[in-house]
Amino acid sequence: MRGSRIKPQLVFALICALVFQICASDPLFYESFDENFDGRWIVSHREDFKGVWKHAKSDGHDDHGLLVSEPAKKYAIVKELDKPVSLKDGTVVLQYEVRLQNGLECGGAYLKYLRPQEASWVAEEFDNESPYAIMFGPDKCGSTNKIHFILKHKNPKTGDYVEHHLKFPPSVPFDKLTHVYTAVITPDNHLHILIDGEEKKKANFLSSEDFEPPLIPPKTIPDPEDKKPEDWDERAKIPDPEATKPDDWDEDAPMEIEDADAVKPEGWLDDEPEEIDDPEASKPEDWDDEEDGEWEAPKIDNPKCEEAPGCGEWKRPMKRNPAYKGKWSAPLIDNPAYKGIWKPRDIPNPEYFELEKPNYEPIEAIGIDIWTMQDGILFDNILIADDEKVAASYRQTTWKPKYDVEKEKEKVDEASPGSGALAGVQKKVFELLYKIADIPFLEAYKIKIIDLIEKAETQPNLTLGILGSVVVVLLTILFRLLFGGKKPVVAPVTPPAAPTETKSAEKDTTEEKEEEDKEEDKADGGAQRPRRRRA
Repeated sequence: MRGSRIKPQLVFALICALVFQICASDPLFYESFDENFDGRWIVSHREDFKGVWKHAKSDGHDDHGLLVSEPAKKYAIVKELDKPVSLKDGTVVLQYEVRLQNGLECGGAYLKYLRPQEASWVAEEFDNESPYAIMFGPDKCGSTNKIHFILKHKNPKTGDYVEHHLKFPPSVPFDKLTHVYTAVITPDNHLHILIDGEEKKKANFLSSEDFEPPLIPPKTIPDPEDKKPEDWDERAKIPDPEATKPDDWDEDAPMEIEDADAVKPEGWLDDEPEEIDDPEASKPEDWDDEEDGEWEAPKIDNPKCEEAPGCGEWKRPMKRNPAYKGKWSAPLIDNPAYKGIWKPRDIPNPEYFELEKPNYEPIEAIGIDIWTMQDGILFDNILIADDEKVAASYRQTTWKPKYDVEKEKEKVDEASPGSGALAGVQKKVFELLYKIADIPFLEAYKIKIIDLIEKAETQPNLTLGILGSVVVVLLTILFRLLFGGKKPVVAPVTPPAAPTETKSAEKDTTEEKEEEDKEEDKADGGAQRPRRRRA
């Protein structure tokens, strides 16, 4: 039996491999919220953060999570890790679940992965100013609708930390189901964003096409000290100095003149007014002449004018003046002094540096600080791992069963007599519209498209009309791309001040309304409806 004995070295190797496999399969951090978070997660004591966190079940499940319990509040809570997580060695996976049980009109549902804090910092002081390494997760309000990924990276030349935002991030799912968000950071400088296990975005940390501003600054910058010469002429065309106005050019000729060939229609009632006093109207019994003034009967359309071609004084209609030429101006010619559009000269960028790999900060804590107008946001199964397979296995065991139950219930609700088949159609339309909004070359128009989608969500009966509006927008964009037009400039996205926007919108609406009223008054000949006169 000598040949059947197992060598001690082989046994030892097998044991080591097994131990390695077990260790490799463990997450670096995992929070299931199966037990109450008190004592493990620290609620901020900052004055502004009054929102109450609760340990609560997800609707329809026995599974617990961390719940945002009140609307229109600021929330902050933090969990310090037992051991810092390095992002510099190998793959790192950040993953967590969120369920927007009451939807999300305006608010965030993202996590912040905090870098090392100052020595004097304590968890109870955690707030929106606490330095972080990565911010990741849903954010939606107004024109903002994105899965944030922000890397705070230290410039080795200046020592300043700069926020680098992922360009063209995916949109937030619009339903009320549990979704799992995954960010995979790989050693080849790539980032993979997954929603429910499906990759929605791939980016390179060192590419200027993927992050704004780019991690690697430009080698040169415009010289801030350079000034445009006083004699620099940027006019490509100038009026021809040798041109003269033709002798027969009449600048005073009106644009329109009376049509001398027009004839008053037969039967026109010159002596009849267009409106007359309502013969059936009578002065109200409570009318006080001293207080309300002399009573006047309201006006009605003159019935005699309905059968005639017109009433009142007849005037010849106006027509375009064939002699009208407008104000004369000299034709444009090429400017012999034209030097082109001036721009400052480039100089070496003092903040430039080369980078082979991002200088990631370690993660020492996980925090949530949000301001949301909706309650019912449930966080669950927060995980950090160094293996994508570990994250995938947790998705299958913790997220997938819940999602399948919720999805099945959603189908039943849509098929119920009260909802009708239209609800399912609307849901598919919304899914299509959000996918359209995520197309990168439409980024300059994303705000307009998202606004239309959100109007359709709040008014589902307008789904088909909104879809038609989006189609019109897309056709307009394609027409401009195919047949010319200025290329849209994508401006950096900054959170707008909501109150200012509202005021501006109200002002614009008021001005438009006033213009419409003026046009209506003008069209009516300046006539106004009779109203009570007061002394």
